[in-house]
Amino acid sequence: MSELKKQIADYIDHKNSTSAAHLSEYTHIIQNFRVIWLDSNIDPINNNDSINALLKLRQVVNTVETFTDVNTCLDSINDIDDEKIFIILSGRLVLKQAAHERAHNMISLGFISLNDTIIDRNLDHLDKSYMYTQILKEILLTVPFKSEHLKEFFTYCHKKLLLNNNIELKNVDKIEQEYHDRKPIYIANNGSGLNYKIGFLHKHIVQLHAEQYGEQSNSDIFTVYRGQSLSETDFNQLISTQGGLLSFNNFLSTSKNRHVSLAFARRTINNSNKIGVLFIMKIDPMIRSTPFANIINSSAFKKEDEILFSMHSVFRIGEAKQIDGPDSRLWKVKLTLTCDTDPQLHRLTQHIRTETFSSSIGWHRLGQLLIKLGQFDKAQQVFEIIFNQSNDQGEKANIYHMLAIIKNNQGKYFEAIEVYEKSNEINHEIQWQTYSCLASFYNNIGLVFDNMGEYSAALSSHEKAVEIYCNRFPSNHLDVAYSHNNIGRIHNKMGEYSKALSSHEKALEIKKKNLPPDHPSLASSFNNIGLIYDKLGEYSAALLSHEKTLEIKQKTLRPKHPHLATTCSNIGGVYFKMYEYSKALLYYESALEIRKHSLPANHPDIHDVQNSTNIVY
Repeated sequence: MSELKKQIADYIDHKNSTSAAHLSEYTHIIQNFRVIWLDSNIDPINNNDSINALLKLRQVVNTVETFTDVNTCLDSINDIDDEKIFIILSGRLVLKQAAHERAHNMISLGFISLNDTIIDRNLDHLDKSYMYTQILKEILLTVPFKSEHLKEFFTYCHKKLLLNNNIELKNVDKIEQEYHDRKPIYIANNGSGLNYKIGFLHKHIVQLHAEQYGEQSNSDIFTVYRGQSLSETDFNQLISTQGGLLSFNNFLSTSKNRHVSLAFARRTINNSNKIGVLFIMKIDPMIRSTPFANIINSSAFKKEDEILFSMHSVFRIGEAKQIDGPDSRLWKVKLTLTCDTDPQLHRLTQHIRTETFSSSIGWHRLGQLLIKLGQFDKAQQVFEIIFNQSNDQGEKANIYHMLAIIKNNQGKYFEAIEVYEKSNEINHEIQWQTYSCLASFYNNIGLVFDNMGEYSAALSSHEKAVEIYCNRFPSNHLDVAYSHNNIGRIHNKMGEYSKALSSHEKALEIKKKNLPPDHPSLASSFNNIGLIYDKLGEYSAALLSHEKTLEIKQKTLRPKHPHLATTCSNIGGVYFKMYEYSKALLYYESALEIRKHSLPANHPDIHDVQNSTNIVY
């Protein structure tokens, strides 16, 4: 440890004035969000309260628009396609109804086609809205919300969110007073302008579902309706996904009254250029995995005879027809509620859970998910909150580890090393420092040095990890293979190709003994070896490795997967260097076809493959 500490000290001496424990405060300008403020009394020119409130809002949101007329406001909202909208309203019923209709149309959709081969797909290529709302729902339902969290929420609204907005502050006070007496559904439906805690609303729906349908062992299937507008993009995807799955990625409001829902759909096409859709939904009350409830006694809009579904309800898409003739922009689409036993939904759900830290729960899983999404600042906020609330040293060591990962991804390499050190020191103090834990620490430090371009220091750390693993585990242990892979990557960056090749071949041999022959990790090793042989000018050996990579990827990835294009380009490049131009052209064209299928037309990867193809010609 003393040698590593000296290395670290050498790198961070000049940063003595900076501490990883000091958190900077700065203002975030939220992009791709728009605030719509609808209030008949607002005066952004002559009224000081209005002026001050707008100044506060514009410190955190780029676009804030004010309206005093409902219809003008709705016309403006209907022209917005690609931005999230926050709406601030006065308490009048007409404004609540306007907001209710807008919220009705803002619910996001997720699509999974019937032919998606879910098990072998990388999550990066699944519908993002479908995947992450599924994960977020699972996470939020495991977060232990306590009374102090509610107090913090109301305090935040008073001090930060609604500063100088007297109307909304009164709404907050009203909710705070009625919180223990009112049901979550009532508050969520009464236009307060605040999002009620998802977990409590979900549990209330579950409770009502049990009360309304729990004793009925032979409940009849019934139909509900939902009218809303869709953009042309969403509508086209809906039609092309017939037979597949459709998820509503928020709490889903439906009605047993067809006329109410159809009126919603008609109003949307009268006030916008979007497409109106009447969803006709067949519901089996015996499906327990998707809770829903009749909320007529709790809703502020009783004439709708509303059935409310919990967030992320999934339906199978059926027949779609135009309602008013072949030129109509009004359609009806049949949907059927799915359950956990639906084979495609079950495979998809299990795959998502496997890939998104299902062993963690609550805040920890949320922080890990944010890291996976590249939301490092938000992940840092989550883990710092957990850290400040924890009294468990083992948990703090783990949180330091996660914060170090975040710092490394943020490019704050010195701070990452410091925080890794803190995690390691706590583990040592509480005697949690196993050999595996210590080796992992050295590997992580090596990755940071690698990112800093300090390859000698990185190599030293990774070699120390291998030494620890080999002293404790058999030489063919998988962790030893991954450390050899790290060493090979560093030698490659240092231009030491023979040493890099030796390390990658050691990693491959260990993986062959531990993994099935078509495992993606084997493809990764074959790819690394092929790239090294290419740099060494041994093209036949490079070609053999890349072909093995392609063989595994073709078995484990869906057709047209972008990773297949990368390997095809590598093979094309080797053939080009071997002067076999016709074969090089064949693989470059395959790579180009895949890129065009999976990437936008102006993506630089398409440009690169196109250039390679042109050079062969």
